[in-house]
Amino acid sequence: MEIRKRVESVDVLRGLTIMAMILVNTPGDWGHVYSPLLHAKWHGLTPTDLIFPFFLYIVGISIYFAYKNKLPSRSVYYKILIRSLKLIGLGVFLNLFLPYFPFIEDLETIRWPGVLQRIGVVFFVSSILYINHHWKTLIFICFVILLGYWLFLGFMPFPNEDGLMPTFERASNNWSNFIDSKILGKHMWMPDYDPEGVISTLPAIVSCISGILIGKLLDTTKPLKNLFLITIAFFILGYVFSIYFPINKSIWSSSFVLVTNGWATFLLAIIYYLKDVKGHSWGMIFKYVGVNGITIYFLSSLISKCMYLIEMKEGVNLHSAIYKYVFVHDFMSLELSSLLYALSVVLCYVLLAYLMYKKKIFIKV
Repeated sequence: MEIRKRVESVDVLRGLTIMAMILVNTPGDWGHVYSPLLHAKWHGLTPTDLIFPFFLYIVGISIYFAYKNKLPSRSVYYKILIRSLKLIGLGVFLNLFLPYFPFIEDLETIRWPGVLQRIGVVFFVSSILYINHHWKTLIFICFVILLGYWLFLGFMPFPNEDGLMPTFERASNNWSNFIDSKILGKHMWMPDYDPEGVISTLPAIVSCISGILIGKLLDTTKPLKNLFLITIAFFILGYVFSIYFPINKSIWSSSFVLVTNGWATFLLAIIYYLKDVKGHSWGMIFKYVGVNGITIYFLSSLISKCMYLIEMKEGVNLHSAIYKYVFVHDFMSLELSSLLYALSVVLCYVLLAYLMYKKKIFIKV
C-alpha cells in the first residue's frame, strides 16, 4: 500500500473534523442550538465532544508519518519546539487580539489556555516521547497516565481539609478544577473550570499518542481488520471504565480518552475502507480543508471573533446583524436559522480551502 493513499485518508478525516469544529463554534445564536451541536454540560458525550479529541488523534497519526524515520537529534528537537511554539503563539494571539485599538485584551483577565495552545503542548510532548521510545513503551506510558489520572482525581485526599475526598463533579473538591484555579486564577475559561486546563492536558497527550500508534498500524500491509478490532477494544475499555470514571470532556477523563479513541478509529476505518480499499474518489471536499487544517481553523476563529466584536450600532455586532437580517425568518425555527448560519460559514471556509488547494497554497504551521 502506498503512503500517499494513507495520508489522503487522514486528510479526509482531518478536514471533516475541522469542518465540524467550525460548525459547532459558529452558530447564529448560542441560545438556539440543536443539542447534538453543544458540548455535554458535564458528564456525558455528544457528537460535539468528539471533535477536539479527534483532532489530537489525527495530530498523532501525522506525527508518526512525519518522524518515523527520524532519530533523536538537536535539529529534530528544535523543529518540534518551534512548531509547538507557533501553535501556542497562534492560540495566545487569538485570545489577545481585538479588531480595534489597542488590539490587545486586558492581560489581567485574558484566558491563557485554548485549543491551539493544548495542541501545541500535546504535539511537543507526544513527538518527544515518540522519537525516544518503542511503541510498547508508549502503550505503557498511556496506561500509566490514564490509570494514574483516575486514581489521583478520584482518591487523593485534599490537603489541610480533614481528609476531604475528591469528586468528579464540577465542584471545588475536583482536583482538575482545583489545580487550574490555583495556577490559572482569573485566566480560566470559567471561574471554576477550564476545558483546556493544566492537569487535563495529561490524558489529552494519550489521545495523541493513540494516533501515533494507529499511524504505525496504518503503515502495515492490511490494517483494516485490526482497525475494527481496536475500535471494539477501545469501546469496551472506555464504556466499562466510565462506570468508575465518568465520560467527561471538561476534565478529559480517562474513559473519555478511550471512548473517543474508539469513535475516531471507527470513523478512520470506514474512510480507509472507502478511500484506500475500494478506491472511491469521494471526500475531496474534506481533503481541501484537511491539507490546510490549522490555517482554516485559525482564520475561522479570528474572523468569528472580529464579527462578534465589531459593532454596527449600539448593541448590534456584525455577526448578529448578518444572522438577524439574512437567516432569521418566521417560517423556520430559530434553531434551524442558527444551523443554516453555521453551515453557510462552513461553506465559506470550504470555498477558501478549495481555492488554496487549486492554487497549491499549503501553509504548514
